[in-house]
Amino acid sequence: MTLTHKMFKTILSEITKYVIGREKVVELLFATLLSKTHMLIEGPPGTAKTLTVKLFAQALGLNFKRIQMTPDMVPADIIGAKIIDPKTGELRTILGPIFANIVLADEVNRASPRTQSALLEAMQENQVTIEGETHKLPKPFTVIATQNPWETTGTFPLPETQLDRFGIAVTVDYPSFEEEIEIVMKDHELKAEEPIAQRVVNEYELFQAFEEVAKVHVERKILEYIVSIVKITRSLSEVIIGASPRASIIMLRCSKAIAALRNRDYVIPDDVKYVAPYVLWHRIILKPSICEICTPSEIFEIKNKLIKDMVLSKIEAPW
Repeated sequence: MTLTHKMFKTILSEITKYVIGREKVVELLFATLLSKTHMLIEGPPGTAKTLTVKLFAQALGLNFKRIQMTPDMVPADIIGAKIIDPKTGELRTILGPIFANIVLADEVNRASPRTQSALLEAMQENQVTIEGETHKLPKPFTVIATQNPWETTGTFPLPETQLDRFGIAVTVDYPSFEEEIEIVMKDHELKAEEPIAQRVVNEYELFQAFEEVAKVHVERKILEYIVSIVKITRSLSEVIIGASPRASIIMLRCSKAIAALRNRDYVIPDDVKYVAPYVLWHRIILKPSICEICTPSEIFEIKNKLIKDMVLSKIEAPW
């Protein structure tokens, strides 16, 4: 059994004590962290997006910060600023909430484009610049952003460059009837107290998991399979913009992470097929003629069908 697989089982067991029906999200959160990338979670309010991320950070023992994005925020509210110390009269750097291992940018599309762009350097370079001074972010570092795509009033849609920084994008929906009964029962058992996950992973174990994922074996035929999948998205007649080369890199990293999470030290085509929709759908920009008046759910379904029918089914798997 790989250490990563063992850790995942332990983390999942701890989180599912409090969150119902989010096993796939937890798996993809861990894959995102181990792939050294970032995740976008879309879904209606009240579906445990924030709670799942918070419990995930607690179970790993990582520093967690939540930023509630609003239209009046400025970049300094995220990265920090220099202020004059009233006692000494000297400039002092105040670091913002971006300085954490796991940063939750809640309702990211409510922030203005200027504020959204403050996340770009941090997400790409693992550093921020405060008035000319560069500050390294802690390791590990990942941004998990949430947004409600159904609510558009007072929001600023993320541009393609910003979307491309998110390695994985996941959608969550309302729970089933039985799951919602379990959720209500869980709150009753907790007596309306906020759940807190126990730390079940130490720093050394997490470091070993990163090392284990990095050493996962990948055949050249798998690399060719990944690149072929990404390249075909650029030639689809239904899209304006396909996936970038960054998508190929992220698909490789996430495939390696999923392999380790599933107790293997090598990648198989099924790993690639599993992560491909999460890596691709938010990077594909449809032509307006394909869906002139569509809800976010309908757009998501169209993109997923394209990925399944026009991408994955057209590219032959290595074995």
